[in-house]
Amino acid sequence: MKYLVVIPARGGSKGIPMKNIYPLNGKPLLTYSLEMMRQVEFDGDVAVSTDSGQIKEVALQTPGIEVVDRPEDISGDKASTESALLHALEVMEERKGCVYDAVVTLQATSPLRQAATVRACFDKYEADRDRYDALLTLTETRTDYWIKEGQDHFRRLYPDAPRRRQDRDPIYIENSAVYITDRQSLIETKSVLGHRVNGFVIPEREGVDINEPIDILLAEELLKTE
Repeated sequence: MKYLVVIPARGGSKGIPMKNIYPLNGKPLLTYSLEMMRQVEFDGDVAVSTDSGQIKEVALQTPGIEVVDRPEDISGDKASTESALLHALEVMEERKGCVYDAVVTLQATSPLRQAATVRACFDKYEADRDRYDALLTLTETRTDYWIKEGQDHFRRLYPDAPRRRQDRDPIYIENSAVYITDRQSLIETKSVLGHRVNGFVIPEREGVDINEPIDILLAEELLKTE
């Protein structure tokens, strides 16, 4: 199979300014994903979709990486990731003169994602193509979730769940580390979940997603233990 791996990395992050190239333990956040993908054996290309000259400069420091200049109209806060994927797909197919079988979405904000895990995702997706047209990574949790009703009332989401954590059935969180979507399904649905998606559980450590400053502290400490 021929994959187009797209790393969406716009420059307009507000919570952490220029988050996608934040210096995590001295290395730009984006670079962790780019260097990791150089360790994955697969047929295809890796492209960074960005509207930022700074991010483009960082991306091009890693050999073999393509950059797709993202138009302004799909670079704002309200622009969907899928709009960037579809644009990158169109640009890269024209640039390379090929048709990809699937689009892989890797967020730059998952610096602990491992090459072996990405390769395992490819293998799982290919093995299940007769039943599913998309795959996403999940993290297991046994947390006791509560939801808010009205102004000041909270209730357990699963009221019959055991009180002891170890006695509860696990549930799974979408961690945004890896998405794989059949090319045609992405075009038709404009969603990384395609028509029929399956999950793939990865280690909690690899599912760490940088969204808030506290996530940076956690990731930096975990990276020190590698």
